[in-house]
Amino acid sequence: MLRTALRNVLAHKARLLMTVLAVCLGVAFVSGTLVFADSSAAAFRAAASKNFADIAVSVDPKFAPSSNATDQRTTALDDALVRKLAKVPGVNTVRPLADGSATLSAKDGSPLRAGRTWSNLAAAYVPGADGKDDRYPLLKGHAPRSGDELAMDAGTAATGGFGIGDRVRFATDGPVLSKRLVGIVSTKDPRVTAGGTLTLFDKATAQRLFASPGHYTGIDLSAAPGTSQAELSQRVTTVLPADRAEATTATAQAAQQATNVDRLTRGYQKMPMIFAGVSLFIGSFLIVNTFTMLVNRRTREIALLRAIGASRRQVVRSVLWEAALVGLAASVVGFVLGLGIAMALPHVLSASAGPLPSGPLVIGFQPIAAALAVGVGVTVLAAWLPSRQAARIAPVEALRTAEQPPSAARSRIRGLVGLVLLALGAGLLVSLTGAKDASESNLQDALLGCALLGAALIVLAPLLAVPVIRLLGRLTGRFGIVGRLARENALRDPRRTAATASALLVTTALVSGLAVIGNSTGQALDRQAASGLGADYVISAGATTTTIDAAAARRLTDASGVRTATAIADSTLFLGGMTQPISGVDPAAVADVLRLRFVSGSAKDLGPGRIAVSRTLAEHNGLSAGSRLNASIGRSENVKPYTVTGVYDDNPVAGAALGYRAEVQAHSFVPDSVQRVLVRTDHGTVSKEMEGRLRTAVGNNPLLKVQDRNQLVHEAAGTVGNLLTLMYGLLAIGAVIATLGIINTLAMSVSERTREIGVLRAIGMDRVGIRRMIRIEAVTVAAFGTLLGLVGGVFGAWAVGALANGALTTYSLALPSGTLALVCLLSLAIGAVAAALPARRAATLSPLEATAER
Repeated sequence: MLRTALRNVLAHKARLLMTVLAVCLGVAFVSGTLVFADSSAAAFRAAASKNFADIAVSVDPKFAPSSNATDQRTTALDDALVRKLAKVPGVNTVRPLADGSATLSAKDGSPLRAGRTWSNLAAAYVPGADGKDDRYPLLKGHAPRSGDELAMDAGTAATGGFGIGDRVRFATDGPVLSKRLVGIVSTKDPRVTAGGTLTLFDKATAQRLFASPGHYTGIDLSAAPGTSQAELSQRVTTVLPADRAEATTATAQAAQQATNVDRLTRGYQKMPMIFAGVSLFIGSFLIVNTFTMLVNRRTREIALLRAIGASRRQVVRSVLWEAALVGLAASVVGFVLGLGIAMALPHVLSASAGPLPSGPLVIGFQPIAAALAVGVGVTVLAAWLPSRQAARIAPVEALRTAEQPPSAARSRIRGLVGLVLLALGAGLLVSLTGAKDASESNLQDALLGCALLGAALIVLAPLLAVPVIRLLGRLTGRFGIVGRLARENALRDPRRTAATASALLVTTALVSGLAVIGNSTGQALDRQAASGLGADYVISAGATTTTIDAAAARRLTDASGVRTATAIADSTLFLGGMTQPISGVDPAAVADVLRLRFVSGSAKDLGPGRIAVSRTLAEHNGLSAGSRLNASIGRSENVKPYTVTGVYDDNPVAGAALGYRAEVQAHSFVPDSVQRVLVRTDHGTVSKEMEGRLRTAVGNNPLLKVQDRNQLVHEAAGTVGNLLTLMYGLLAIGAVIATLGIINTLAMSVSERTREIGVLRAIGMDRVGIRRMIRIEAVTVAAFGTLLGLVGGVFGAWAVGALANGALTTYSLALPSGTLALVCLLSLAIGAVAAALPARRAATLSPLEATAER
């Protein structure tokens, strides 16, 4: 039977090629994603952690949870501790560190190597007795010796176009600083060689920037020969102040690093894996359809095998062996394609999520095993039902000349199962529409409902094919006898038509559902930004530790074209065990930059001890204008009474509460800090020139973002952008697999109808008519799948979108008519294109040879 399976594969290699291509797409995404995950993990491991090769133990400072940013600059790691550690038995070398992050400004004012926040490294150049720091060999110039000097690595200097003597602008966690470049160094630090930047300062300057004078951010120790990491760590711990410093072995740090890298790279694997799952799911319909048609064509052959002694089990094994050989071929081709996907993914993801560290491809055992398991497993599993169908063929079938239609009982069972799934799926989705709560449990129920609805449409598709295609036949009937023949050919085997259309059904449902949700969410974000923000620009800190200095805020007020510029101090409100964001504002200017709709009270009465709250916070705590509550702000541990001056509709720009700016600033985790400045321009001017003036006013600080309303909406719509990327990716995958499925089905159909086509040619139908008949049949099948997919997708999007109304109050269903129309046209085009080769083959058949075909 294995030899029989091999001969069948070779005999139908052209038809099985379509199945190989469909399966290999899913295999490619699975194996490519796993190779990418291993490769990116290795690159991140190199780029996001220090080299532990010559480190045995690291000493790091410990801070109290309530410590503010200023307190955390003063550590227990000082020169006295360095001298004490050098005397610990087993310590070979002691290397004090004053490390941090410095974002360099390119010559045009933009951040140098923007997006690489994981490796904007800055450190102290600490020379040894020979006047050199072995970690950073000098290539040009000299080491930084004063507070006005810095050095950088050669790669950073080349990228920024910097040379010895240039003034280099940068920022750490505050205003822009400027120092003179005096040295170019080389480094083996993997974080830098993977694409990061390195800036070096003299020890005193680095301590002032990243710790405090006379203190360090860490101390690295190497062990003397014969001393283990654990032993050295125990000895070091005995000399450390227990509450202010801790020792960690390099092995423990490497393990923690591996955990962090795995968490960091896991998110990049989600979208490719979704593509893999969808392509395998859609491809399984093509596999089932192909093997079902092959079994039907080989009915007499299988019956003869049964007649000469083959058992049902042997017939099943023969079909499954055939599927396994096809799956093996798909696995090999898919794995090769997967390597290409693994190489392309960093470039694709870097365009949307910021630059990723680069490194060589890492090909392990897991991707190879996954490719084989997925390719062979999915193909064999999909071929199991056709194999069972083949096993039911009795020897007497060798005498039949016509295919037997499915029994009425089987059709009734299919209809009953489909209706039950439809009732469960639609009922679950409808029950969620009143919830308006996008909780995890509700979203899981919504996804389950969508899955049940999709399964119902797939099960009911053969039964729906007859009425839907007859309805579509009113359009195809306008093509005369050719159109009527195409309709009847599509109705000849509803199961085959439904299986062929299922790829487009699933693809259209997914794409249309995502398009509706994405369009509705995008419009809701637009309305939210327009209703909540009155300012034309928002200047904000790019990192949580970054603040905007008061001088920059004042310069914005004086910038040309600025009508109003008011600073916002963001902090945390601790209220009855809850933590909520609070924004400190200027009561006189807040109405000009924020669009606040007060249900009661107003913002004019804000002052010390007086706050305004959002409607949601008020309802949760039973508050109204005039109410009193006990709370604390920021790092203040003293709970004090506050009076509620007003309640306003939820506003994402304002946050959950508004307070008096001076009071919020006084208790912020970074005292007297400002995190945002809202700018209202004259006549609402938004332009590149205006943006440039605002950037100049804040000193072209690379840590600050200057965004207009559209840019804020685009940033907030990052999830929507991911949805659109997912939508287009799924559409491409579904289009390819659907095209392969239609080509395969029509090719086999043409082969089955060789004599019929010959008769049509003999009684006068020309080649143009034959080609047109095949094309109309393909477009009819495509239209059937598209119609069912649109209905299911839009219904599912309506139900799932209703949950978003709780988290996004401006959400409402908005059908993207242009996108949906494009999906329909593309689906019909797929049918027309897929029919090209089968139609051409049918048209080239000779009437005499075709009618003589047995």
